[in-house]
This record gives sequence, C-alpha cells and structure tokens, in this order.
Amino acid sequence: MTRRRLRILIAKVGLDGHDVGARVVARGLVDAGMEVIYTGLRRTPAQIVRAAIEEDVDWIGISVLSGAHRVLVPRIRAILDEAGAGDIRMMVGGIIPQEDVPELEAAGVARVFLSGTPIAEIVEFLEQSPMDTQDA
Repeated sequence: MTRRRLRILIAKVGLDGHDVGARVVARGLVDAGMEVIYTGLRRTPAQIVRAAIEEDVDWIGISVLSGAHRVLVPRIRAILDEAGAGDIRMMVGGIIPQEDVPELEAAGVARVFLSGTPIAEIVEFLEQSPMDTQDA
C-alpha cells in the first residue's frame, strides 16, 4: 500500500491578523507534496471545524500569535469531538510560551511548534505520523 497525500488545513483563529508565518508553513507543506487548505484570517473555532470536515483533512494546523491559544485551541478540539470528527489531528504553532505546551497537549494537540521552528521539522513530523487511511 502507498500512503496518500496528507491533507492539512492551516487556520488563523480569533482576532489575530498576522498570517505571514501561516502562509510560510502552508507553502512549505505544499512544496513537500502535501495538500493544503488555507482558511484565511480571523476564523472562529466553528468555522475552522466546518472547513476541516468539509475538506476531509487529516490535520488542522492552527497558527496563533495573539495569546488566545489556551481558550481557542481547546474549543476547536471540543467542537471536532462534538461533530464526530475526533480523528482529525491538530498541531499548533506560533508565539506560544513553553509553559503552555503541556496544557495544549492535554487538550488534544499532537504537537506544538514554537516560533522559529524550521519547516523541515514540521514536514518530518507530519510524514512520520501514523495515517489512519491508506490507498492501495
């Protein structure tokens, strides 16, 4: 069996209006052969979950610079679970204090990428993550 291309939704949640990092990550993932859907700025948790389900993604990548990650990220996870989409995995990146990482992981985030993480590290993490579905 061969592994199908990963589908990743990159999202900016809340009032954060800076998307350069999210766009850089999205471009790097596309260059690595992944399918990327970018939702644009200032999305609500419900909008992100709806897009993730509609696009049938494997991962949601949340970019947060506003400091609202401790509230918004667990809300996204809760809405995913309520919608029966708990199999969609989440990663978070941006300006996140190291001391908040365990809290985000406890809320269901598979990996937190702090500001300045090389794109190659994100790609490697995603490529090495187990897939639930494979194509023949």
